Amino acid sequence: MSEENQIINQPAGEAGTNADIQEVAHEPAATTNEPVKAETVAEEPVTAHDDFDWSIDKRNVSSYSKEEKEKYDTVYEGTFKAISDNEMVEGIVVGVTKTDVVINIGFKSDGLVSLNEFRDLAGLKVGDVVEVMVVEKEDREGHLHLSRKQARITRAWERIVEIHKTGEVVTGIVTSKTKGGLIVDVFGMETFLPGSQIDVKPVTDYDQFVGKTMEFKVVKINETIKNAVVSHKALIESDIEAQRAEIISKLEKGQVLEGTIKNITDFGAFLDLGGLDGLLYITDISWGRISHPSEVLKMDQKLNVVVLDFDDDKKRISLGLKQLTPHPWDTLPEAVGEGKVVKGKVVNIEDYGAFLEILPGVEGLVHVSEITWANTPINAKEFFKLGDEHEAKIVTLDKDSRKMSLSIKQLTPDPWNEIENKYPVDSRHKGLVKNITPYGVFVELEPGIGGMIHISDLSWLKRFNHPGEYTKVGADIDVMILGIDKDNRKLQLGHKQLEEDPWNALQDTFAVGSVHEGAVTRKDEKGAIVQLPYGLEGFAPNRHLFKEDGKTVVADETSQFVVIEFDRNEKRIVLSHTRIWEQAKADEKEAENKEKKVEAAKTKKAVKDIQGKVEKTTLGDLGVLAELKKKMEQGGSEAPGETPAAE
Repeated sequence: MSEENQIINQPAGEAGTNADIQEVAHEPAATTNEPVKAETVAEEPVTAHDDFDWSIDKRNVSSYSKEEKEKYDTVYEGTFKAISDNEMVEGIVVGVTKTDVVINIGFKSDGLVSLNEFRDLAGLKVGDVVEVMVVEKEDREGHLHLSRKQARITRAWERIVEIHKTGEVVTGIVTSKTKGGLIVDVFGMETFLPGSQIDVKPVTDYDQFVGKTMEFKVVKINETIKNAVVSHKALIESDIEAQRAEIISKLEKGQVLEGTIKNITDFGAFLDLGGLDGLLYITDISWGRISHPSEVLKMDQKLNVVVLDFDDDKKRISLGLKQLTPHPWDTLPEAVGEGKVVKGKVVNIEDYGAFLEILPGVEGLVHVSEITWANTPINAKEFFKLGDEHEAKIVTLDKDSRKMSLSIKQLTPDPWNEIENKYPVDSRHKGLVKNITPYGVFVELEPGIGGMIHISDLSWLKRFNHPGEYTKVGADIDVMILGIDKDNRKLQLGHKQLEEDPWNALQDTFAVGSVHEGAVTRKDEKGAIVQLPYGLEGFAPNRHLFKEDGKTVVADETSQFVVIEFDRNEKRIVLSHTRIWEQAKADEKEAENKEKKVEAAKTKKAVKDIQGKVEKTTLGDLGVLAELKKKMEQGGSEAPGETPAAE
């Protein structure tokens, strides 16, 4: 091929300027086509343009053959870089406009990148080398599409992935607040900082961090969606862990440290010891009893505490505050000794007694037997209330075992020493009902002095299933002293003894066989309780409740009852309704029988009289005798044994 054709087909990057190409183009062609003979044109008429040879240009130079064209196209394409979509390449800034940056990456055309993607590069100028990503080699308009932003994000993601593997610390700028956390720019890529990962302490105000430059650790990545999660808290925890390890390595039991209270719970308080947390249990706060640590401690309060124990593996440290002061049992004042009277606050109540705190950390027990001189049962939980103060006498004190027994009753003389003089037998008094049991009522005459009224001594006339039917706790009741048991500190009391026994006077009124009107107050499977006059009660068995018509007397029914048993000693009256109508029938039958016997006797006498007057028997007399005999048979008497004489 001629030199001229080689220059024309040379790529623009190697052929020089357009002026050079134009100059060469005006030179004579290397080859020409032969002219068409005149006679041929004359002999064959042609139509317009039919003889136009499209393979010859205006310079009368023929084009390359197909093989030559393919050859030179290959050479032309070889002068450009081989690039592909999404490839990272370096380019040279060849122009800067108000809106775009023109970048030459060595391709057949330059690419445009928005000037906004270079906001981080101040003073960008022609000739600067920048890294961009090939988004598309040719878009719909045939333009080369480049992006510096995508290149930065890709490089940033590669660095983030690498840093996540190595655990390095990165620096980022908090750009904005979002739901649940913050957005952080790391290497030009947006990452997410959860609210829980901002600090070791809970954070509620996210706005204070916007615009700040902070250090982070990449804690999580998602390759699929190219998303990363960073944490500032992890850095703080790393520092704390280093401090914790250093502190633990120097810890010793008994060592005194300064700490700041960071949290208070029901069971104690957590202290920050300068990167390491320790627990101060509620029992180690004070020698005295406290119900909650907040009674003596406050948040952010600085304290000196002693190390009681620690665990290297679990990194737990047990602290003590009260151990910095001597135990109060070791420094008891002279006012606390046997026989001394002290005042204490109730700090604990058990069934067997109550604990009184005399001094912080010094407690004594008031046993239930030392509350009152009375021998009646005392419920400590009813007598004592938490927080109340009581005076008590120290009975025993043992410093070695740190135990103290107290007594309230010994503050006053024992009233049982003079019991016979103040409460002699048969004397009458007024008392207070303190307790009721199924078998009796406990009455207090004065603090420490009391006794029991047996259920049978409540009333002469009524029988109670339970004393609660007669009185109640807290009520006043009159009593009589029936007996004194000084050794066991018991009084035998009575209530019914305040009146005369009405059973002595009522024995004649309710004699056996007497009939009284009564009302059935209660009925069960055994019988009925009947209310009688004068306040007495009687009992009618079920078999004695039948009426004449076959029915029975029911509850709340009033009827007539006959006394069939009266026991003054046992205070028992047995009644019967059935016997009233049964007795009436028996009496009626007995009267009828008596009447028949009288009639029979009269008839017998009449027969004897007739027999004595008549010497001969006549037919008329026989008739009279027969009639008399019939009457005697009807009256229940047999005819006389005599036989009428025969004629």
